[in-house]
Amino acid sequence: MKPEEIIQKIEKELYSAEINPELINFGVVETIGDGIVKASGLSGVGYYEEVEFVDDGSLGFVLNLDEDFVSIVLLSDSGKITRGMKVKVTGKVLSIPVSDKLLGRVVNAVGQAIDGIELKHDNPKSYPVEKIAAGIIERAPVDRPIKTGIKAIDSMTPIGRGQRELIIGDRGTGKTAVAIDTIINQKKLDLGLKKVICIYCSIGQKLSNLAALTAKLREEGALAYTIIVAASASDKASMQYIAPLAACAIGEYFMDKGEDVLVVYDDLTKHAWAYRQISLLIKRPAGREAYPGDIFYLHSRLLERAARMSDKRGGGTLTALPIIETQANDLSAYIPTNVVSITDGQIYLETDLFNSGIRPAINVGLSVSRVGGAAQTKSMKQLAGPVRLELSQFRELQAFAQFGSDLDEDTLKRLERGKRLTEILKQPQYRPYDEVAEILSLFAVTQGLFDDIPVDKIMEIESQMIEYVKNFHSDIAGQLSSGAKIEDSLKETLVNIMKEFKKKNNYGTESTGS
Repeated sequence: MKPEEIIQKIEKELYSAEINPELINFGVVETIGDGIVKASGLSGVGYYEEVEFVDDGSLGFVLNLDEDFVSIVLLSDSGKITRGMKVKVTGKVLSIPVSDKLLGRVVNAVGQAIDGIELKHDNPKSYPVEKIAAGIIERAPVDRPIKTGIKAIDSMTPIGRGQRELIIGDRGTGKTAVAIDTIINQKKLDLGLKKVICIYCSIGQKLSNLAALTAKLREEGALAYTIIVAASASDKASMQYIAPLAACAIGEYFMDKGEDVLVVYDDLTKHAWAYRQISLLIKRPAGREAYPGDIFYLHSRLLERAARMSDKRGGGTLTALPIIETQANDLSAYIPTNVVSITDGQIYLETDLFNSGIRPAINVGLSVSRVGGAAQTKSMKQLAGPVRLELSQFRELQAFAQFGSDLDEDTLKRLERGKRLTEILKQPQYRPYDEVAEILSLFAVTQGLFDDIPVDKIMEIESQMIEYVKNFHSDIAGQLSSGAKIEDSLKETLVNIMKEFKKKNNYGTESTGS
C-alpha cells in the first residue's frame, strides 16, 4: 500500500470516529470524620448534588459550599475513604428511584429494600428529595375528608385530603397509634372517595418497633397500599435526615399520577436532632437549643409540599401527618412551636388523659383543625357542633363541681351527659370506625339516648346498637353513608329505632337500676 493510501485511510477513520469528550470535575478529600468529608477542587459542584468517591464507589451529597472546600455528607461508607482520595461530581441532584413496585415494601432513605426481598422497578422514575412546593395557582381548596376512623378526630378535628395536621404529645401517649389507625382505616372506601396510598416514615425508631408495626399492618391487610420508609436509630444521621424528604418524594410520585396520598412522619423531633448533629459537624453556627438557624425552613419546605393539586395538575393530594414528641407537655419548646405554626392544626395528646384511661388521649380544648368543617360531610358537621359544645360545658362544670357545692338538676344532667360523651369518645387501638358507626354513636349520646345507661356499660351497648341498625335497618344506614344532612324526619326515625333497640334488649333506667 502506497503512503498516500495509508494517509487517506487513517484520515477516513479519524473523521468517521465518534469522539464525545466528557468534562468531569474531580476533587480531593482533605479531611474525613463523623460521616462528614471536606473536599477541595470541586468547583463545578452544586448544593444537594450527589458525589461519588472514585476508588471505592461510596456515595454522598453536598450540604455546604465554602470558599475553599465543600462539605459532603456520606450516605454510604466503605470505611476506606482516606485523605487524598479522588471524588467526582455526578451532575445529579440527590434523588430516589420511584415506581408502583414500592407498594407493600420497606425501604431505606435512598430507596433500597430492607425487608429481605429484592426490589425490581419497572421503568423507575427519579424524584429529587428536595423540591420547591407547588404554587398557590396550582392548588385547589381542601374540601374532601381523609377518615381516621377515630370518633374524636373525625368529629372535632377533621383532616382533609391535602392538609397538614400535627400529632403532638409526650412519649407514650399514643401518637403513633393514631397514625397507624388512620392507615388501617384506609381499607374502607367511605363516601365513594378514592383509596388512599399511605407512606409511613420511621425516623430514629428501634428496628424491633418497626418490625412489630410492619407485622401489624400486614395482619390488618393494610400493607398492600402502604410503603414504609425507615431510617432506624442505628442508621447514620444523614439517613435519618434524608428519610422524610425521600418519603415525601415517593408521595409526590403518586400525587402526580392523580392519586390521594397520606404521609406520616414519625417523628420530626428526631429529624431535627439528626439535622442539628450534621449542621454542628459541618461547623454551621448554632442558634437556639444548638439548632442551626434554618431548622424552621427545613420543616416548612418539607410540609409545604403537602397539597391538593388542581384538576389541571391531575387533582392528586398529599396529606401530611407530622408527629412531634414533647418533653413534660411543653408545647412552647422550640421545635413544637415551629411545627405548630407551619401546620394547619394539631391533635394534642395528653399524658394525664392517657393515664386516666381516656384513649385516644386527645385534649379537645387544645386540639384544632384549621380546615375544619370544610373537610367534613354534612351529617358529621351537623353532629360535631353539639359534641364540642357538650364537652366544653362538661369541662367547665366539672371544674366547678369539684368545690362540692349543691348543684341544681340541670347541672347534674349536663355532668352525666358529659361523662357519657367522654366514654363514647374512647376507642380501642386498631379498631377504627366507619362513618355510619361514628354518626350513630355520636347521635345517640347527643340525643340523650344513653342518659339512662350506666357509664361502664356504654361501650358494650354502643357496639350492639350499631350492629342492630346496620343489620335490621340497612336502608337507614345507607342514607347515613351518603354524607347528606340528617333531616328532621330521619332524626325522628333514628331516635325511634334506638328506643326500640333499648326496649328489645331491656336497656334503660328500670333494667339497669341507675
